[in-house]
Amino acid sequence: MCTFSPTVAASFCGCHTTLAGGAVDVLTADLKWDVTDLAMSADGKQLAWVVNEGGSSQLWLSSGFAGAKEVVKKARRLGMPGGVAGVIVGTPHFDAQSRRLGFTLSTGEIPADVFVIDVAPGKKPVRWTFSETGGLPVSKFVPAEKVEWKSFDGRALSGWLYRPRNISGKVPVVLNIHGGPESQSTAAFSSVVQSWVAELGVAVILPNVRGSAGYGRTSLSLDDGVKRMDSVKDIGALLDWIATQPQLDASKVAVYGGSYGGFMVLASLVAYSDRLRCGVDMVGISNFVTFLERTEAYRRDLRRAEYGDEREPAVRKVLMDASPLGHADRIRRPLFVAQGKNDPRVPVTEAEQIVKAVRAAGQQVWYMLASDEGHGFQKKPNRDAFQHAVLLFLEEHLVK
Repeated sequence: MCTFSPTVAASFCGCHTTLAGGAVDVLTADLKWDVTDLAMSADGKQLAWVVNEGGSSQLWLSSGFAGAKEVVKKARRLGMPGGVAGVIVGTPHFDAQSRRLGFTLSTGEIPADVFVIDVAPGKKPVRWTFSETGGLPVSKFVPAEKVEWKSFDGRALSGWLYRPRNISGKVPVVLNIHGGPESQSTAAFSSVVQSWVAELGVAVILPNVRGSAGYGRTSLSLDDGVKRMDSVKDIGALLDWIATQPQLDASKVAVYGGSYGGFMVLASLVAYSDRLRCGVDMVGISNFVTFLERTEAYRRDLRRAEYGDEREPAVRKVLMDASPLGHADRIRRPLFVAQGKNDPRVPVTEAEQIVKAVRAAGQQVWYMLASDEGHGFQKKPNRDAFQHAVLLFLEEHLVK
């Protein structure tokens, strides 16, 4: 069984406590990215760790160290096979002889396959498996490209761009906004994204706005409470960036998102209907006050820590002002809302009230309600029906 010093493990996990009575040496204080996984070889002479650099993994290896403080000094970056952006899934593993390191990699073009690298200097990872893709056309898969833009306050933000092959002229764009909000868009494989690119000929951008995980505690808290709408302004800045790109059509942009990402869709349509073509809201929050009052009790206080306590009059006013429901008349583009009837996290009433309000304002709304689903569609027939409907919606309101 592989063993390693608790001190080394705690250092790379960012732990500042004392384990088994020993002092902890923080080895990576200058590292601005999160360390997500680590593994030690059976002989105890090599340590590998994975770093999340803005949603793409990087692999590091340290060999021949005599103590914890030498680990980083002797470290070398192995990087990704071919330099592509991707995510290492799970923990890397050394072989029994401590000569090779194996890991599972997911990229824009690889759903998940095994790679092995000889730990000797100068060696490159070798792909060991070529998994089947369930009939998906591998030749049409496109890689994830990292893009960066500046927001309204000068803050640097980034995300992942998937663009069709052989672009001629400008192409429409779908912004796929993650939920959470304490989540992160990564360069891992997405069959949904690849289907949009291949079937619709659109580019897809997965943005990481303020409040996303993976960029430090300060960034994570920049959208908390009364600062909620600053993350929506980040989408506005991304729309500005799209307008500067010669291959992207700023006049044809759609927004898509689930859960908190659904709120971002609705809020973006409220703020930027004149710059968007349509939006898809999957189990999204339409009113923070009603959401906090009706979400299941086991998670209510946790969500109040993120969004604010609606029981406090001043906070309640801010939450009401930020909620798309109160500004439904400003959503002037076609909207598609999807919801599970039994959702314990974002209750079905969040969907029902925004559908009613937007329709009352005279705007077209597609509404899909799954009576046998909760938070998101888990059953394959429902997922398939929803994704087919999304393709039809985007074809009708974005691509044409």
